[in-house]
Amino acid sequence: MKAMIFAAGRGARMRPLTDTCPKPLLKVRGRPLIEWHVLNLVRAGITEIVINHAHLGAMIEEHLGDGSRFGATIQYSAEAEALETAGGIANARHLLGEAPFLAISGDIWCPHFDFSEVTDVLHDHDIRGNAYTPEQRDIAWIWLVKNPWFHPKGDFGLNLYTVTNDGAPTYTFGNIGVYRMAMFDGIAAGQHAGLGNLLREYAARGLVGGEVYEGDWDNVGTPDQLDQLNANFGAKQA
Repeated sequence: MKAMIFAAGRGARMRPLTDTCPKPLLKVRGRPLIEWHVLNLVRAGITEIVINHAHLGAMIEEHLGDGSRFGATIQYSAEAEALETAGGIANARHLLGEAPFLAISGDIWCPHFDFSEVTDVLHDHDIRGNAYTPEQRDIAWIWLVKNPWFHPKGDFGLNLYTVTNDGAPTYTFGNIGVYRMAMFDGIAAGQHAGLGNLLREYAARGLVGGEVYEGDWDNVGTPDQLDQLNANFGAKQA
C-alpha cells in the first residue's frame, strides 16, 4: 500500500512561524511533524510515500530528500497553489496508482498510530467469500477522534463501523483514511476539491467505514497549540 501525506497547506493560523517554514516541518518534541509520519509509516512496512506541497515546498523536499535515509521511497507532487485534499489526491493519481491507498494530513501529530492496521480495512468480499458489487463495498475507511475543544460539534456519527452524517455521539474526522481511487474519478488533475463533501456524499450511501482512534492525536493549528505540546513534553522529561 502507498501512502500520501498532505503538505500543501499555507498554515495561515500558524503565522508568523509559517512565513519562513512550511507547517509540516514545524517541530513537535524535537522532530518535524511530517517526519513523525514518515518514520511511523516505515515502521509499519509502508515505504512508498507521495507528498504534495505548495507553500515553501522546496524546503520539504530538501529536508526529506528521496526518503532513503528513513528507509522510504518518497515522490513529490508539486502544486503551484494548494489544490485542497481531494484535489491533491487527483493531481497525484499518476504517482499513487489505482490500488487503495492511505492518506494523512502532514500537520497532525499522532505518534502512536499503528499504520500496520490500515492495510486490510477495505474488503472486496463478505465473510462468506462472496464478492461485493461496487454498490456494496466501502469506498473509504476513516479514523475518527473525540471532538477537540476547537471543534465541539464534530463531523460524523458512527453506527458500528459505518460512518454516518448524523446521529449521536458525533466525532471529528482525524484526517487519516484509506481510499479507493474510484472515489476521485470526477476530479481532474489540477482541479481544486475538498475531501469533506466527498466523504459526506458516500457516507449518505453507507459506503464509508470507520472507527474511533483513542490514542494521542492533535491537529496542531496555532503557535499556542505547538507550544503547549512541546511544553508538556518538557514537563514530562524534567
